[in-house]
Amino acid sequence: MIEQRPPRRGQLPRPAEGERKPRPQGRPRPAPRGRPAPQGRPARRGGGGTLRLGRPRPRLRLVAVLLTLVLLAFVVRLFQVQVVDAPAYAAKADVNRYQPVEVAAVRGDITDRAGVPLATSVDAYDITADPYLFTPGQAKRPDAPQRAARLLAPVLGVDAGTLAARLATPKSRYVVLARRRSPQVWNRVKELKNAPAARPAGPGAAGLLAGVLAQSTSKRVYPAGDLAAGVIGFVNGENAGAGGLEAALNGELAGKPGRMTFAASGAQQIPAAGMQQQPAVPGADVELTIDRDIQWAAQNAITRQVEAAHADRGYVVVQDARNGQILAMADAPGFDPNDLTHADRAALGNAALQDAYEPGSVSKLVSMAAVLDQGVATPLTRVVVPGTLQREDRVFHDDVDHGTWDLTLNGVLAKSSNIGTILATGHLGRTQFQADQVLYDYLRKFGIGEPTGLRFPGETPGIFAPPQKWSTSQQYTIPFGQGLSVNAVQATSIYSTIADGGVRITPTLVKGTVGPDGRFTAAPAPKRTRVVSEQTARTLSRMLESVVGDEQGTGTAARIPGYRVAGKTGTANRVDPVTGRYHGYTASFMGFAPADNPRITVSCVVQNPTVGSYFGGPNCGPVFKEVMEFALKTLQVPPSATAAAPFPVDFRPENR
Repeated sequence: MIEQRPPRRGQLPRPAEGERKPRPQGRPRPAPRGRPAPQGRPARRGGGGTLRLGRPRPRLRLVAVLLTLVLLAFVVRLFQVQVVDAPAYAAKADVNRYQPVEVAAVRGDITDRAGVPLATSVDAYDITADPYLFTPGQAKRPDAPQRAARLLAPVLGVDAGTLAARLATPKSRYVVLARRRSPQVWNRVKELKNAPAARPAGPGAAGLLAGVLAQSTSKRVYPAGDLAAGVIGFVNGENAGAGGLEAALNGELAGKPGRMTFAASGAQQIPAAGMQQQPAVPGADVELTIDRDIQWAAQNAITRQVEAAHADRGYVVVQDARNGQILAMADAPGFDPNDLTHADRAALGNAALQDAYEPGSVSKLVSMAAVLDQGVATPLTRVVVPGTLQREDRVFHDDVDHGTWDLTLNGVLAKSSNIGTILATGHLGRTQFQADQVLYDYLRKFGIGEPTGLRFPGETPGIFAPPQKWSTSQQYTIPFGQGLSVNAVQATSIYSTIADGGVRITPTLVKGTVGPDGRFTAAPAPKRTRVVSEQTARTLSRMLESVVGDEQGTGTAARIPGYRVAGKTGTANRVDPVTGRYHGYTASFMGFAPADNPRITVSCVVQNPTVGSYFGGPNCGPVFKEVMEFALKTLQVPPSATAAAPFPVDFRPENR
C-alpha cells in the first residue's frame, strides 16, 4: 500500500493512476507532435510534412523600415525644396506670377500766355490681350483669335486681320491691340465680353474675350482744334512729340515713366497678392507767349485771304516789339492735330518758320538802314530814278512803268522803287564789292541767314551767300530783296528791331514752365543786340509812316484810324519749290503800331496769289489792318498821342 502524502502548499495533488490531470481552464491544449491538428487548423498535407506559421515580427520590422525610408525621402526632398532651393524656386515663381508694367507719365500741358490749355492730356486706355488665353487649349476653339478679332475690330477701329495676327502671337503673354482709346471704347469692349457671342463654348472654357484687358494711360487732345496747330505740333502713336513744340520740348513735356509690378493669374491681377509701384513723374506744363485770341484773329484773317486769292498758302506773325515775344503765328491752310488721318501732309509743318522765300521790297528797310546808319544820305537826299537802269549786262525795272522820278530817299522807300534802292546802296562803298560787303554786314546783324533762336524743329535759316559769291545779278537785286531767302519770323524781326529803337531782341515762343511741384520757372531772358543807332531807327520809323500815310505810298490799305502805322509792302518773284524756277509772286506787308510808341509788329505773307492783284498792298494790307486792330484792342494799347510828321516823297529844292 502506497501512502499518499498530502500536497505541498502551492502544488496540485497528483492524480491517481489511470486518472487524467485536470487541464487549467482557459488555456488551450497543445497538439501532440505528429498528431493531426484540431478542427479549424490546417490539415496534414500528403507526404507526412507539417505547415508551420511564420513569425509576424520580422515582417512588421521590414514594413516599418520601408515606410521610414519613404518618409525620410519625402522629408529630405521637402527640406531641399523649402529650405535649400527655396530662393531659386521663389524667383522662378515670381517671373511667372509677377508681371512688370510700365506706368506712363502724364504729359504736361501746353498753354497760351494766360494759362488756357492748347494741348492737354485726358484719361485713356491701352487695350491689351494675353495671346496664351486665345490658344486652342485655353479657349477651346481653334479659331479663337479670328473670332475675337471680328468682334473687336469695329469697336477698336483696327483691321480684323491685324487684330487676329496680334492675338495669335506665339509664346507671348502680352500684346497691345489698340492704344489710347477713350473710356467709352473700353466700356463697349467690356459689354462685348459679356455678350452671348463671347460666352464660354463648353465646360472648362473661358469667355472668348477673357484675355482682353485694359491698361490706364492718357491721350493727347487739342481743345482748340487747329488753332496754333503749326506752332504746337502733334504727338505720335507712342504719345511722344513728333512735330512743332511737342517735339522741340518733348523732354520737358514727357515726364518720366514709372513701373508697377503685380501678381497675376490668367492675365488678371490678384488684388490681395501685393504690388510694388514706382510712381511716374508727370511732365512739366509749358506756358507759351502766344495769345489765344490774337492767334484766332490772325488765323481767321489769313485763311480768308488765302482762299479769296486762291493762293498756295499764307502766314501771319504777331510780335511784341518791346520784348520779342511771339503773340501769334498763324498758317493757312492748317490742320487739326486731333485727326491727322485727314490732314494734308504739306500743311503739317509751320510755314512761317520752315518756308524759305525771297522777301522782296520789305527787305528794302535794311538797305535804307545801312544808308542812313553809315551817313551816306538822309531822308531828304535827292534820288533821280530813271524808268530803267543798266548795270553790267542786266536791265532793271520798277514794278510799274514810269518816266524819270525825282524823289527823296524817303520817296524811294514810299514808292518802293527798285532802281532808287540800287542807286542809294551803291554809295555804301567806293567799289561795288565794298558796298556789297557793307550791306551784307547789316543784313547779318538784322538776323538774316541765321536761325531765329526759337529752336523750332525744321526751321530754315534762309539762303544767304557771302558777297564774294554774289552773282552779277545778285549784287543789284539783293538791295531790293531778291537773290536771298528768309523765313517770315526773320523778316518780322527786322521791323521789330526798328520799332524797338534799333535793338534786335531774339524772338521767343516760351514764357516759362510749371513743374510737377507747381513752381513756375521763367524762360531765360532773350538776347539783345544793337543793330543801328536809335536816331537811325527813329528816322526809319518816320519813313515807314510815309508808305502808309502818304497818298503816293504803296501801303495805304493798312491805315488804322487813331493810330500812326509804320509799314512796308513787298512784291517778289517767287521760286516754285517744285520746279526750282521763278513762277508766280510772293505778296507781303510788314509794319508796327503805334509808330510814335511802338508796341506790336505784324507781318503778312501770301504765297502765289492767282486771283485778283498779286501785289503786297492789296493782298496783305487788309490782313495787316484787321490783325493789328484786333491786337491793339486786345492788349488795350492807347491810340497815338501825337500827329505824324512824314517826310516828303517828291524832291523839292526847298526841302533840302
